[in-house]
Amino acid sequence: MACHYYFDMGTTTSDTIFSKIIRGEIPCHRVYEDDHVLAFLDINPIAYGHTLVIPKQAAATLDRMSDEAGAAVGRVLPRLARAVMEASGCSAYNVLQNNGGLAHQAVMHVHFHIIPKPATTGVGHGVGLGIGWPSGKLDAAEAKELIEKIKIALRR
Repeated sequence: MACHYYFDMGTTTSDTIFSKIIRGEIPCHRVYEDDHVLAFLDINPIAYGHTLVIPKQAAATLDRMSDEAGAAVGRVLPRLARAVMEASGCSAYNVLQNNGGLAHQAVMHVHFHIIPKPATTGVGHGVGLGIGWPSGKLDAAEAKELIEKIKIALRR
């Protein structure tokens, strides 16, 4: 059964394509699974080995995830990255995680992409992630003010 992950913009976290995959309602190409995390191949990969890593806890964005779910993903992400690199034959990769529609999140369930970056392209395997980085300058006074705001938020 073919499914397209990237048409879930208006759904709740309990009704996304990823939640349906977790519940076994939609098949996937499983790479890894434990009590808290599921990893599977992206069916629309931008590179050979493109893998999605999701918490089983339903949370739309990273800031809504529990510390426990975050820790569970963090425990397996390095191991999964090593395995994907070995399997794909790539020595470079990106880990991508978007939060919210404005940040290009298409499925409203936290997910991490492990995207190998091949030195050369293979037929149908894509070239990996290409990004632009429109950097600016950080003003010292602005940095000081921002640090204080972040510290206050961390105390809550």
